[in-house]
Amino acid sequence: MQVKIVAGCIACGACESICPTVFTVYDSAEADNSQVPGYESDCREAAKVCPVSVIKIEE
Repeated sequence: MQVKIVAGCIACGACESICPTVFTVYDSAEADNSQVPGYESDCREAAKVCPVSVIKIEE
């Protein structure tokens, strides 16, 4: 699984609150794909709750 953040992030912090191991929010969210293994479910949840739908999951 790969996690991408596309343009349009509003830095709300929802993804980081769900999965701080993978997501970090500064001016916009960043995803550390090296940390995804073991956190796939949390990544999917973060993508689901993102208010602007900028978290994309590639299986």
